[in-house]
Amino acid sequence: MLIEKFFNGIIIGLLASVPLGPIGILIIQRTMNKGRISGLASGLGAAFSDMIYAIIAGFSISYIIDFVKEQQSWIQLFGSLVMVVFGYFTYRSNPAIQLRKAQRQSGTGSFIQDLVTTFGLTISNPLLIFVFIGVFAGFKVMQGGGMAERLIVIPGIFSGAILWWSTLSFIVSLFRKKINLRGLWRLNRITGMIIIVLSIISLVYAILELTGVLLPEIVVG
Repeated sequence: MLIEKFFNGIIIGLLASVPLGPIGILIIQRTMNKGRISGLASGLGAAFSDMIYAIIAGFSISYIIDFVKEQQSWIQLFGSLVMVVFGYFTYRSNPAIQLRKAQRQSGTGSFIQDLVTTFGLTISNPLLIFVFIGVFAGFKVMQGGGMAERLIVIPGIFSGAILWWSTLSFIVSLFRKKINLRGLWRLNRITGMIIIVLSIISLVYAILELTGVLLPEIVVG
């Protein structure tokens, strides 16, 4: 039973990570610009964030979930603004400078910086809680069984997320050497524009909710 729960967690981690939103696009861009280690570090930051939201959703930490429900629009507004700014800097980034910086900071400092920034960007999206609540309800992994059977799902989710991000960064790194600096410059522009557009859509939606034009409906399980 424990092994089954763990593998269910891996599947959930994959399902939560595979959709290529702004974070996925960012990890691809970092892998292309700075190498596979940067992509892995960024993916690790996203996986830690997923794991935290999975713990909150899976163990029904009601006061946190209630807070997110009440402040969802404000959190989404703040997170969208951060992503717009981050998208702008990605758009303006110079791949030659990034490559030189990556070579100088190829040690622990660069790894931690990539991990922390991606973690911060991912954790600013409170909707992940409700994604996990919905997936948990579908898989019924948090229903029945003892505490050990519920706890084993969390490292499974983390493993699934790491499996996806490591696979993605490996595949992207295979094409990295075939792209010159001009190609990387174009990639930065495209990546920045996609992140900005997606973030502006999220920002507009949050503003419409806060002004009462749209009423958020959160359906749990």
